[in-house]
Amino acid sequence: MNSLFGFLGSIMNWCYQLVHNYGWAIVLFTFISKIVLLPVSVWTHLNSIKMIKIQPDINFLKVKYYGQPDTIAEEQAKLFKQEKYHPLASLIPTVVQLVLLIGVVGAIRAGIENPAIDMRFGPIDLGEVPNETGGLRLLWSPILAALSAWLMSVTQNKSNVLQSEQSSLNKYSTMALTVLLSLYLGWFVPVGTALYWVCSNLMSIIQMYILNWTIKPTKYVDYERLEQSRRELLSIQQEGKKKEPLFSPNRVKERKDYKRFFSVINKHLVFYSESSGFYKYYKGVIEYLLRNTNITVHYITSDPNDQIFELEKQNPRLRAYYIGENRLITLMMKMDADIVVMTMPDIETYHIKRSYVRKDIEYVYVAHGLGSTNLTLTKTSTDHYDTIMCSGKLIMQEEFERERIFGVPHRKLLEVGYPLLDEMRAFYCSQPHETHERPKILIAPSWQKDNIVDSCLEEMLDRLKGRGYDITVRPHPQEVRHKSQQMEALKEKYAKDGIFVQTDFSSNSTVLEADLLITDWSDISWEFAFSTRKPVLFIDTPMKVMNPDWKQIDVPPINILLRNQVGLSLSPAELDRLPETVEKILSSSEYYYEEIERLAHEHVYHLDGSAKIAADYLIHQLQAKISSKGETKKQ
Repeated sequence: MNSLFGFLGSIMNWCYQLVHNYGWAIVLFTFISKIVLLPVSVWTHLNSIKMIKIQPDINFLKVKYYGQPDTIAEEQAKLFKQEKYHPLASLIPTVVQLVLLIGVVGAIRAGIENPAIDMRFGPIDLGEVPNETGGLRLLWSPILAALSAWLMSVTQNKSNVLQSEQSSLNKYSTMALTVLLSLYLGWFVPVGTALYWVCSNLMSIIQMYILNWTIKPTKYVDYERLEQSRRELLSIQQEGKKKEPLFSPNRVKERKDYKRFFSVINKHLVFYSESSGFYKYYKGVIEYLLRNTNITVHYITSDPNDQIFELEKQNPRLRAYYIGENRLITLMMKMDADIVVMTMPDIETYHIKRSYVRKDIEYVYVAHGLGSTNLTLTKTSTDHYDTIMCSGKLIMQEEFERERIFGVPHRKLLEVGYPLLDEMRAFYCSQPHETHERPKILIAPSWQKDNIVDSCLEEMLDRLKGRGYDITVRPHPQEVRHKSQQMEALKEKYAKDGIFVQTDFSSNSTVLEADLLITDWSDISWEFAFSTRKPVLFIDTPMKVMNPDWKQIDVPPINILLRNQVGLSLSPAELDRLPETVEKILSSSEYYYEEIERLAHEHVYHLDGSAKIAADYLIHQLQAKISSKGETKKQ
């Protein structure tokens, strides 16, 4: 610290020798410090612009993974790394200012002790300290320091690229802290230090406006998208704050179900569902178990309105429990069962953990899609499961390579298939089919950044309308949830053209009746193609990637490998070819029927019989566990 005082003191003395007035020497010293530190200020300004530029992506991440703080933090860190943003850079000017302030205090005190230096600045003695002189004669010194801090805060709250985008609470709490700190310190330091602080704040204001003029934030930041992301985040936050009262029916039911679940001894088989929509992935397996065994199925759901509660009434061996997401954390830690079946990736990695009570539980992962787990799930998505029910050979190869390359503990990799697809195929085959005079086109985008809705939906509709097609737009449910006004506007705009925008997803008829599906990277493509044997037109929007290191595994993702085998692809820049491409695909429907059926049998295990395969495995494992327990007791 003494070396800092000495260094700054020598600069201050040089300034004094140059202007022969200590007050003007402080002004000159402050100006020189701003010039010397200009590169740091420019870098900080650019870093702040970068932060606001990526803020919409951060907001959309918070919307997409709302209620999953660990996932949000991980994805945000990836975004910072990708954009080369340094979160701590905004602290650099503050740290530098504090270091300089401490150094200036030391330099001025050294000047006071030097008899060769005149500390007067007009009628003001810059060496006096307000709290040491007594009375209120120098009260103006800390007040001026505080006023300059207030002025700087006001201007930064309005014009600083980063600070202007902060919440009112952050803005005014920072302002209050800065002003009070300036007032307090101004009372205990020499008047010369207060002069430095006033000059530094005023010069910082001027520098900020110069930087805003030379490096305009508006050239880099999409403020319209930023505002849209804010509205969506605010909407979901307000929705999330609507907590149910302590004694609401759902809260009462949750407490009762939690107690009831742990009152059952020797639970053998437990399924967990995040919401009612996940039952379809278990349906075939559970129905087989209830129909062919005496096993009691315990079914936990985090949806108080899950359809499972109606199904429970029809079968006494199906027991359903409502457990909300917060209480679920504790329940999973205390889980006591032989086998737990889940569709939730990344157990153990985030808030949902394996049981702390029993270490011999077999955790079984069931895929909720036919897409690549390596591409569309996180890198560690299945690492902490004991058993993976693989839908096809590519998924099996991905999981095997994950173990070989990354040293993931060995899991049982089962050739099971995809029961939901079997059910869709059976239902489709059971329905009468007729040739449509007006071909039916279904547009069903995924939920991700720059999907069809965000990038090119209206251009597509404008190019296809009036060409003799019945067109249905089936946006992702999250799109409807977060962009309801936009969806309603689309309905109104295209109603006169006979284009239907579907926002009620209770029926799958629009999917199964379509002659052609248009999508981007949604897994609905494989369910549609493999159940109806009809083609898909893919729009090559930015690829949906949850694992940025997916190329480390040398297995082609099904999402890419089969993209131009079950249909054709177009980039958004090629939409002028959309009408002719649609016509080409529709006219080749017979070829696609045979080709898609071949691909389905090649890439999906046990097609039309996977539920039995999955159920037989669970039965075998339970019998082995029960038998093992019996032998242990005898011993």
